[in-house]
Amino acid sequence: MRAIYPDSNIKANEFLYRRVEIEDVVSAHLAAVQKARSIGFGAYIISATTPFTKADLLNLRLHATDVVKHLFPEYVDIYEQLGWKMFPSLDRVYVNERARTELHWQPKYDFRHILERLKSSTDLRSQLAVQIGVKGYHAEKFTEGPYPVN
Repeated sequence: MRAIYPDSNIKANEFLYRRVEIEDVVSAHLAAVQKARSIGFGAYIISATTPFTKADLLNLRLHATDVVKHLFPEYVDIYEQLGWKMFPSLDRVYVNERARTELHWQPKYDFRHILERLKSSTDLRSQLAVQIGVKGYHAEKFTEGPYPVN
């Protein structure tokens, strides 16, 4: 993927189905801390809220660009100006509904938010992410996974 798409293009696309912004991770943890006493232990998917429904899943696998264009027609012009592309297929969709419902958590960063940011900047990151800085992937591959294991 990194050889085909610019890094920011990949990250913007991922806000449709799996990425999360660090500011939303922090707010999810704070919501969990506030609810911990009343709800006890829980496992939650903390990701951007996907715009997709179960009815979209087959078409996402076969024609993701058409599904996204139907939901966000403005993305086409924005991406074209940047020289970006949508992924032709999505093989999974993370759903954060349980975290939003049980923790009363509301993530700020989703694909619509990203499109709004792209109208004025190509920096998708929150102010918190900017302060933290970039922690890129390793350029080399390891047999144990994406990071070295000692």
